Amino acid sequence: MMFSLSDKHAVVTGAGSGIGRAVALLLAKQGARVYVADINEDQAGEVVKEIEAAGGVASALVADVSNQQEVLRAFEGLPGLDILVNSAGVSHIGTAESTNEEDFDRLYRVNVKGVYNSIHAAIPVFRKNKGGVIVNMCSIAATVGIPDRFAYSMTKGAVYSMTLSVAKDYLKDHIRCNCISPARVHTPFVDGFLKKNYPGKEQEMFDKLSRTQPIGRMAKPDEIAGLILYLCSDEASFITGCDYPIDGGFIKLNN
Repeated sequence: MMFSLSDKHAVVTGAGSGIGRAVALLLAKQGARVYVADINEDQAGEVVKEIEAAGGVASALVADVSNQQEVLRAFEGLPGLDILVNSAGVSHIGTAESTNEEDFDRLYRVNVKGVYNSIHAAIPVFRKNKGGVIVNMCSIAATVGIPDRFAYSMTKGAVYSMTLSVAKDYLKDHIRCNCISPARVHTPFVDGFLKKNYPGKEQEMFDKLSRTQPIGRMAKPDEIAGLILYLCSDEASFITGCDYPIDGGFIKLNN
């Protein structure tokens, strides 16, 4: 079977909801034992139940990715590790002028330090196992100017650079590292954002945001998960140090 992950162990951060949840469900469906890593214990537990109900194998891994000691402890207890998907992240709206220091630091801690912490904990395990795969959640915001996304874009630029650095440093250890760059994805975060900021106009704003993608809609979490599955699989064994836009034509066709 193509894209089989049988006998693989995979950690997915931010797997309690949104894209991370979709990734965890799909990797488990393809045979991986999935560690559902999330700061929210209840949400992680619900995803584990979904995976088990579908016949998969999963465990909750409760940790704050911005806390290195928590991450190290979580990884030390793993019986094995073949795949790391860094999906945990937070967003923010604001320019360099309107973004305050507290929000800037919060985004750095989760989106940048969180990715570093997970990679830092995973690399020794991968080296012991003589190989592994890392997929980082980047964004089109890393390479395209997007209004009011100053701090968020900063963090995704860092994720892009970390991806290239890790891919280069660990070639000899057979550790592949890639990232993907989605445009807008319809997740619970989007619905919550619209409800909070545009009460009574949620559908109108949803349609407006959807039209910013030339393809005419937002991505679905399952579509993002499909690309991540490919990059985690043996079918992608010749791919490292790459960023994959999955953006409905946003970068190339948004003239």
